[in-house]
Amino acid sequence: MGFKENLKSELSYQGKLVKELANMTGISKRTIDNYLNVREYMPAADAAVKIAQALGVSVEYLVTGEELSPAKTSFGPEIRGLIQNFKLLSEFDRKLVVTIVQILKNRDRKGSVSNIINLS
Repeated sequence: MGFKENLKSELSYQGKLVKELANMTGISKRTIDNYLNVREYMPAADAAVKIAQALGVSVEYLVTGEELSPAKTSFGPEIRGLIQNFKLLSEFDRKLVVTIVQILKNRDRKGSVSNIINLS
């Protein structure tokens, strides 16, 4: 995947709108729309840095879809292993995992997962 796909994916994952990203970065909505919709339209380095900082990811991640310097991240081996395994999943399974994580993140701390997704 390239910048366009990775940016779309990150915006979707974080539940952010293009308008919100534009406000966070000072980059016009129209310009961000171009990054998302025009084939092989890459931002200048300074714009890419602003976008990455606003989304809390690296420029490398937006360009390549992976962190090029895992040794520089603060993730331990368990998290890096999860990320590597996640990359191996099908697109459907990735969406399923993201949904499960969102459910867990948003659940009532007193309730059980089985009550939330009707597993009982």
